Amino acid sequence: MDALRVTSRLTLPPQELELTFARSGGPGGQNVNKVASKAVLRFSVRDSQSLSAGQRQLLLQRLGSKLVGDGELVIHASVHREQARNVEDARERLAQTLRDGLTVPKKRKRTRPTRGSQKRRLESKRQRGQIKKDRRQNHE
Repeated sequence: MDALRVTSRLTLPPQELELTFARSGGPGGQNVNKVASKAVLRFSVRDSQSLSAGQRQLLLQRLGSKLVGDGELVIHASVHREQARNVEDARERLAQTLRDGLTVPKKRKRTRPTRGSQKRRLESKRQRGQIKKDRRQNHE
């Protein structure tokens, strides 16, 4: 198995990835019982030497719900019928998951509503209140 390029600065060596195969579920006739085409790719975030301490902390925090056991990320790929295509799918999904976990979202700048939008909002509230007030007077 080749090294997995996650970003321009991060590449995971093959010894940090554990790849196993299993039989896929779902339809497939007799072939589904013989061929182990499902790929299961495991990567230990906690034990990885490729990640810096900051990257490791960020991933453990951001991917907490996706990690199993002792900080291990497990990707199951069984969409394709061929084993090789499932391996590529699993590798790409692992890389994308790590990229998503490592990107820090931009802080949102608080903005204030414009004076015009405030006036329009208050005017529509006044109109709505007037409609309701008129209804009350008509029924009494």
